[in-house]
Amino acid sequence: MADTELAALLAVLNGKREHVLGILEGLDEEALRRPVLPSSWTCLGLVHHLALDDEKFWFRAVAAGEQAAIEEILGSEGSAWQPAPEKTAEEVFALYRREGELADAFLAGADLEAAPRWWPDFFGDWRLDNLREVILHVITETATHAGHLDAVRELIDGRQRLVL
Repeated sequence: MADTELAALLAVLNGKREHVLGILEGLDEEALRRPVLPSSWTCLGLVHHLALDDEKFWFRAVAAGEQAAIEEILGSEGSAWQPAPEKTAEEVFALYRREGELADAFLAGADLEAAPRWWPDFFGDWRLDNLREVILHVITETATHAGHLDAVRELIDGRQRLVL
């Protein structure tokens, strides 16, 4: 049962990851870096955020307790929403894919009932109790941001992922 549940969760997560990258196909660097909404985030910044604040943070740091990931997160300066100007779009997309692959490698043999191996102090009393809840949280975050990208892509050039 757990293997089937884990496979189903990973299939949904991978579908959302593909959605994120797929809706951005064909956009050039300028469009990927252009803020469209008043909050001023960019498509490229959102993918960078998903790579670092979702995939790396929740899977490698929180769930797996990977010390290197924890240290990178705690020592990072600036915002994951703003990749360095010298970082190309392809580098940001590759980072997102790589963090997804690293997450999948950890998740492949993981126990959905396992408690997170690390929990940051800055969350106060709020907590996710097991890996299942962590995966569901990342699916929700990724799906939410995929929807944001759908709307922004339509504002940029009219492209719609799903035409009704």
